[in-house]
Amino acid sequence: MLNTQSPIPLYRQLAEILGEGIRSGEYPPGARIPSEPRLAKDYGIGRPTVRQAIDVLVRQRLLSRQRGSGTYVRTPQQEIDLFSLAGTSAAFHKKGIAVDVQLLQRPRRIKVAVDAKNPFAGGEAFRLSRLNRVDGAPVLMEEIYLHPVMFRGIESIELAGRSLSQVVETRFYMRPTSGRQTFCIGCLNSRKAALMEVKADTPLLIVNRFLNFKQADNAVFSVLTCNTETFVFSQQIGGLNHA
Repeated sequence: MLNTQSPIPLYRQLAEILGEGIRSGEYPPGARIPSEPRLAKDYGIGRPTVRQAIDVLVRQRLLSRQRGSGTYVRTPQQEIDLFSLAGTSAAFHKKGIAVDVQLLQRPRRIKVAVDAKNPFAGGEAFRLSRLNRVDGAPVLMEEIYLHPVMFRGIESIELAGRSLSQVVETRFYMRPTSGRQTFCIGCLNSRKAALMEVKADTPLLIVNRFLNFKQADNAVFSVLTCNTETFVFSQQIGGLNHA
């Protein structure tokens, strides 16, 4: 029951009780939780307090409201390590998730526009773009820039259906040694939003990835656009590996 003497607000206490019920399996994925009037009666509190508690769990993506139906437990999101040096496809496969990678634009050498985030800005680089789908739904779009000297000849390599990290290792005999990522929330232009099958004003996770090699730092720069509706994209702390 709730502790009215605790400094922890009642809605927070109720949110923790319901959250523990979800984690323990008392409320399994897809289950409908008790209605607001029922919870208010069971815990001796007002409906506004119950609503606040449910709001907390909705923001935590544990519950979802369905208008006219009730509030239901969400299916847990699968976590994808976004900083596997083996590549994004490998990160999905490591979790046993089949991913279909569509090559949107073959590698071609371009003049890179001015962009404070892009290490190739004002110079040249090879650029390609890919769309990753899981069960037919777009989950991650990649725009990748590669060093114009280190990756000379990549425009003639067939990349459809192949892991880019494996191509880099087997054809160019290079592996990344380190890297870093920056994160922000942004919206897409209409063309990219259509590719990701979202509205143009939908906020998405944008990740800028910089990979270093023995031959040069920032030799690969990627802009990753992630739809977090189904997956949680994470970054492992404590060392990078290729596996």
